Amino acid sequence: MSVRVLLPNAFQKHTNGAREIQSSAANLPQLIAEIEATFPALRSHLRDDSGQVRRFINFYVNEEDIRFLGNERYAFRDGDEVLVIPSIAGGSFTEVLASRCAPMSDGAKRVRPYCQDCSCCSYCGQEDCCCGG
Repeated sequence: MSVRVLLPNAFQKHTNGAREIQSSAANLPQLIAEIEATFPALRSHLRDDSGQVRRFINFYVNEEDIRFLGNERYAFRDGDEVLVIPSIAGGSFTEVLASRCAPMSDGAKRVRPYCQDCSCCSYCGQEDCCCGG
């Protein structure tokens, strides 16, 4: 059995640029363990300090939220496509706006939404980006 796992841009700096992997995992816990074994640097991005999957990490199987398929009980099928999607949320700009903005050619500023665990842009995965999300 083979499952195609698509990884987000924000994770690619921790996967040596890999955008996808093939997995033989039978379910979500096995898949997460396999991803962590393949890319140890992703563990802190996937799990919190207590070992639980972070609340903002979402998994979709064939474009359906795995929570509606049974979550950890869902048994992957040959040919399933699993998307790993980190949620991106807003926050307060008061203290960090200046450090997370890049000047644009017209003098305006564009916000760079960095993830909290590293200095990469949570939209494009690059450290020095101006994608603006």
